[in-house]
Amino acid sequence: MTTPDTATRRTLVAGAALVVGALALTACTGSAKASNDDKDGNGAGAKNSAARIVISAKDGSTGASINSTGVKVSDGKLTEVRMTVADTGQAVPGTVSADGGSWKPKEQLERGTKYEIAATAKDADGRSVAADSAFTTVTTADSFIGTYTPDDGTTVGVGMPVSFRFDKAISDRKAVQSHITVTSSSGQKVAGHWFGEQRLDFRPEEYWKAGSKVTMKIDLDGVEGANGVYGVQQKTVTFTIGRSQVSTVDAATQTMTVVRDGRTVRTIPISAGSPEFTTYNGQMVISEKLAETRMDSRTVDLADAYDIPDVPHAMRLTTSGTFIHGNYWYKQSNPPFGRYGSSHGCVGLQDVQGGRGDTPAKWFYDNSALGDVVIVKNSADSTVAPDNGLNGWNMAWSEWTAGSGD
Repeated sequence: MTTPDTATRRTLVAGAALVVGALALTACTGSAKASNDDKDGNGAGAKNSAARIVISAKDGSTGASINSTGVKVSDGKLTEVRMTVADTGQAVPGTVSADGGSWKPKEQLERGTKYEIAATAKDADGRSVAADSAFTTVTTADSFIGTYTPDDGTTVGVGMPVSFRFDKAISDRKAVQSHITVTSSSGQKVAGHWFGEQRLDFRPEEYWKAGSKVTMKIDLDGVEGANGVYGVQQKTVTFTIGRSQVSTVDAATQTMTVVRDGRTVRTIPISAGSPEFTTYNGQMVISEKLAETRMDSRTVDLADAYDIPDVPHAMRLTTSGTFIHGNYWYKQSNPPFGRYGSSHGCVGLQDVQGGRGDTPAKWFYDNSALGDVVIVKNSADSTVAPDNGLNGWNMAWSEWTAGSGD
């Protein structure tokens, strides 16, 4: 059965790291208006403060970083920093470092917003210096972001790739890919592959090793992905590979064999696609789990073939709408599950309405994770396209690496 892609992906939230000079317009000594006060009481001939304040966003600049804008002082300590949204006067909370040498906002700044910073500092002799800057952060039109999967801190199956979708077309793929690194504690080599101008996936040659830790470092802040369009994200994401589970659907025998950590744990009768609506062959990754969902054939150009409001235990295998899911409407007049393919391309498992009870569909749903692999073989259909879902495993490693931006 099919339905439109309802998968959601979380948008990256970059950390507020203090990296001076992340954008061409956001750094350099002399980036703020400064003044020194006569604090030694000697009047004429008084020495200026030795302290020097640098505000990373230059006064009057546009395109400032939303991550790395901050204040630093040399030969002194900050005594006060005030940052506000220029239009509203709303204060922007920030933190001074323990040594008094720097200040940064607590949260990531907003894009396309004008801010003002005023800072004061003192040198070792108590002489003060002040500096201020008014600047505008990079706009939405002049920046790009990427949504990604999997989420930080999650545990996923061995087939889960790292997948980015950018909100702007990327013309300098090499620059963008070189600022995203994906490594595994298993030591497996990880390579990226571009699917068009807005999607970049990473995976190893074979499935991830069970129990390994994967780290993704995103350092896109200030990276020019297209002419005049800069990245704004800076974050480290880690996730864990859980146990290995690979389930193989044999359309010829209408059965599914579930193998966990190399051991067969269950064989389940299924109902794959009918002769008219066959199921894709190939390696497919579970990208979404829905305890219950609506499936409407009109959304996938199958006219009024079906409209089921409460499909239980549904797990997405492709963007185009292939699921493995519970089926409570299977006709009693049909042969039992495992004898007859009757779906519109999905893989159906015996279930009851409402999804309650001890059914094969509930067991498989409860024992499956995002990133688990479902392989379909012996179907009359073609092999699923590598970019139809998170299914890059259907591409040979040589072809995968040939599509890298490195």
